[in-house]
Parts: sequence; structure tokens; C-alpha cells
Amino acid sequence: MDYQLDLNWPDFLQRYWQKRPVVLKRGFKNFVDPISPDELAGLAMESEVDSRLVSHQQGQWQVSHGPFESYDHLGETNWSLLVQAVDHWHEPAALLMHPFRTLPDWRIDDLMISFSVPGGGVGPHLDQYDVFIIQGAGRRRWRVGEKIPMKQHCPHPDLLQVDPFDAIIDEEMETGDILYIPPGFPHEGYSLENALNYSVGFRAPSGRELISGFADYTLQHELGGERYSDPDIQQRSQAAVILPQELEGIQAKMLQLIQQPESFRQWFGEFISQSRHELDIAPPEPPYQPNEVYEALADGDSLFRLGGLRVLMIADSVFVNGERLECDNQAGLQALAQHLTLDKVALGATLDDPSFLAQLTALVNGGYWYFSAE
Repeated sequence: MDYQLDLNWPDFLQRYWQKRPVVLKRGFKNFVDPISPDELAGLAMESEVDSRLVSHQQGQWQVSHGPFESYDHLGETNWSLLVQAVDHWHEPAALLMHPFRTLPDWRIDDLMISFSVPGGGVGPHLDQYDVFIIQGAGRRRWRVGEKIPMKQHCPHPDLLQVDPFDAIIDEEMETGDILYIPPGFPHEGYSLENALNYSVGFRAPSGRELISGFADYTLQHELGGERYSDPDIQQRSQAAVILPQELEGIQAKMLQLIQQPESFRQWFGEFISQSRHELDIAPPEPPYQPNEVYEALADGDSLFRLGGLRVLMIADSVFVNGERLECDNQAGLQALAQHLTLDKVALGATLDDPSFLAQLTALVNGGYWYFSAE
């Protein structure tokens, strides 16, 4: 299924992206669900898959986490099954991510899919990331409020909600409709009938995550070992006083680490190319030899990128799942980063470069790219 998104991207980015929520009616025309409720329920039974059940019965919210063994205890109303990173595990569902590649790959996170029975939802809440919510089969009512300071509370230890709010969007969404919500706008959705929803979420690291990640990198690579020095130390009337210029010196010492372009690029490439969820990695047995990869591609076979694999470029460097590729063939690296499917046309003359072919073979043997079994 080739999903065509009916969206004027320049207009959308100017008027709505990180600014205002909007409903895109029939954003996907003739939308067909890539997954069934039974398939989604089956995924939530797998230990590698991040899933949860949220129910609201007699005024009480309940949350349970997968893997699930049975759904027999569930009634016909007021519950939702939510499964994260379905694009890692289900190829047809992963195709829903492709139309959003107008936005940069490093910002796209994962595809969460929910199945809800009538009344099912997770209550009014805030998200700190952008999300496109695609309505699949069934109907669901969505309300979105204005972005104003709101207190959050926990009706259950695993559920963060906000108080009721006045709606600026109150829409009954039907198959193919898309709701875009920027960070910080309160929203709630509940099903009017059995319904599937697809949430394309976007990654937005916090300052805390960035500093923590960079600190881990400096420790791992033993950076920043030079100590603070003060050859022009000043006397002061009270020994307990730390002078403003000394604080500035300490701050400058810390900033000096971040302001090293090479190490900063290396860290951020490793940091942002790591997936937050498990990947469905299945290395081929036996492993391929470079000539076998070459011959398969030359014969017309295609290599497919593993669902959820993050392949990102910074300058001339390409990072795959937290590692920088050691290869000097820029055309080949760009093909790896840009194309989700690799064939002899996309790769061109790069296949005749032994070093690039060796790198490509290593990625195939690592389970990051694969030949279709069909």
C-alpha cells in the first residue's frame, strides 16, 4: 500500500507546525488499515513489544503493561490497547511513516497504534512532542484545548492527566482524517465505536536528556580531563566568597567541552540515531559474502531497511543505530541515508567500490538491511 498524504507542506509548516493544532479532513483518501485489531493484539503478546491496556471503569482508571496472555477479561466498553513502535515489527504499518519524511528523519520517532472500544481512551492529557493522529477504521471524537499552563495529576501511577478544558477543536474523526497536535496542547480522544488510531510521534529531546547524554559520552571517551586553573587568583576579604569571574571560568570550562565541533557532532550522531525501542533484528544465517550481496542486487533484488532503524547524516558522516559508519564513499553513504529501499539504481556505481560493498555487507549481516523473503 502506497499512502499518499494530501497536505500542502509549505502552508502547513508555516501555519501549524509547533504553532496550532489542526484537523486534516481526508488527509489520506481511500485509507486502508495496514493492521487488524487481532494482529495488534497479537503483537502486544510479544515480550519485546512495548504495550499497555488502559481502562476506565466505575470512575477508576487502570493501566496494565504487556506482554499480555489473554484479553478474555475485557468488557465491550471503556478500554484501549496501545502498542508502541509498531513500525519496528509490522512492515505494512511502517509504510504509514513514509509520507511524513518531508520532516527530517532525526525528528521522527515511532508509530503508536491503539485499538479502542466505545468509550475507550486515556483521558485528557498533554504531550511534549508533535503528533499526527490518523483515524483508521471506526469513529473517534477528539477534543483539543488551548495551550495554557495546566496542572497535571496522576489518577493512576502510570497515567498522567490534566483537568477538563475548553475545546478549540471538537471533532468526530472518520477514516482517513488526521489530527495534528503540537506540544503542550491538552487533548482527549474517546471512541464512539470500535476504532483504530495511528499516532506518528516526533522526538524532542529535553535539555536534561541532552546534558545527560553528552556527559555519558565525555565519560566513555575520557574527554574533559583538563582541570580548572587560576594563575591570576585574586585575594578577597572573605575566604568563603566565590567571585563572579571564577563562576564564569567554571562555566567556560564546561562550555569548552560542548563547543568542540568534532566531538559534539560525533556525540549527537550517536545519541540521536539510537532507537528508543527494540528493533526486530534478525541477522541472516549463514552471513552473506560481499560477492553474494553484489550478485543479488545486480540480478534485480532489493534491500529493505529494517523498520524503525535510524539512519542519519551530519556533514559527511552517516550514523546507524548509534554508530558512525567507517566508509569514505560519500555517494554510497548518502544512498544508505536517503533511500528506504536499496536497489542497483539507487546504489549505482557505489557497488563497484569494494570498501562500500564490504560496509553494506556488514550492515546486511548485522540485520539492519535485508533481502525480502518473497
